[in-house]
Amino acid sequence: MDFIDYNIVKYAEDHTSEEPAYLYQLNRYTHSNLLKPRMLSGHLQGRFLALMSQLIKPEYVLDIGTYTGYSALCLAEGLSNNGHLYTIDRNDEVLAVAQDYFAKANFSSKISALHGNAIELIEQLNEKVPYWNIVWMDAEKADYIKYYNLCIDKMVPGGLIMADNVLWSGKIIDQKELEKDEDTILLNEFNAMVQNDTRVENILMPIRDGIMMIRKI
Repeated sequence: MDFIDYNIVKYAEDHTSEEPAYLYQLNRYTHSNLLKPRMLSGHLQGRFLALMSQLIKPEYVLDIGTYTGYSALCLAEGLSNNGHLYTIDRNDEVLAVAQDYFAKANFSSKISALHGNAIELIEQLNEKVPYWNIVWMDAEKADYIKYYNLCIDKMVPGGLIMADNVLWSGKIIDQKELEKDEDTILLNEFNAMVQNDTRVENILMPIRDGIMMIRKI
């Protein structure tokens, strides 16, 4: 994931608004106590997610891949007055951490944390949630196409799907990885599918590990 020059990233972070105190604390807690802390969105990407949410002021947000709740809290910052965010993870231990920080940030009433298989839970949510304004995809890379297909018809016109890790630590342009690494192959297929989907307009942003921005037309 660390394939962008460190000094460039540091400069970008130094010229980005500070994260709220509860996110700073969550960031430190995650790096001190959990495995794979790089899975946390972090300062730069988190402020990007918060800004997108604040611009859209969504009523319904779907966060696929909670981890310790950093991305969910960032996206929750822009929720409309009656807005609600649903976040999904299959790991109940990280969900417990996330829910603790949702409470600390006074977002418990605005966020529903769901434990289980993302595909099954998205299907269930689609039956009760009228539409999605924002979807953030950061779970199983092999299932990105499935997540996308489950969500695209529920997006409002102008709704935004964002998919994380689409550059996959630079492997996405490595021909050897494209021939042998399953996740790299499937992410490449996802990127190509989005590029050719006439229902959307898209831009691949080289932020952190790559974010595919997808706007429903």
